[in-house]
Amino acid sequence: MNLAERIYYTFQESAQAKLSAADILAEPIARASERLVNCFMNEGKLLACGNGASAADAQHLVSELINRFERERPGLAALALNADSTTLTSIADDSDFSMVYARQISALGQPGDILLAISANGGSRNVIEAVRAAQEREVAIVALSGQDGGELAEMLTEHDILICAPGDSMARIQEIHQLALHCLCDSVDYLLLGA
Repeated sequence: MNLAERIYYTFQESAQAKLSAADILAEPIARASERLVNCFMNEGKLLACGNGASAADAQHLVSELINRFERERPGLAALALNADSTTLTSIADDSDFSMVYARQISALGQPGDILLAISANGGSRNVIEAVRAAQEREVAIVALSGQDGGELAEMLTEHDILICAPGDSMARIQEIHQLALHCLCDSVDYLLLGA
């Protein structure tokens, strides 16, 4: 297989993974979108977190909500907990890296808010601690995970929403997460603005 064929195969594999995930994820993405709109309409905020590519996804979603997705609308209250390097390094230095999001949620989270917790393997310790802190603060949880959802999925209650990308490839899981987040943005705009 030459390099161009390998690239073509990766495109095919990515497209197939997304199509297969649509049947599984459309309903939880729709529920998460409705919950987000309800949160925003009741003056709540979204707190988002993740590590590595998932941190980038959290920041990407927050930028789409605060600014705009594909249509003009008022900004929506959202905060990427991984974006403030001063706060992150302060918490990591004074306590432990596993607490970098939990401490922020304890300070900022209020009932009516939503935590978007992103962990492709469902086992990121600081994301797990963020969920614990959110549960203590009565913050609703929308979790993006992959594979079997890991410990993250096990922590969720019937009131929380799990968007779990199927498959074992981290690259495909991350690509599905990006599409799921764009679907969230589109659905929020649709619910707020109409067709």
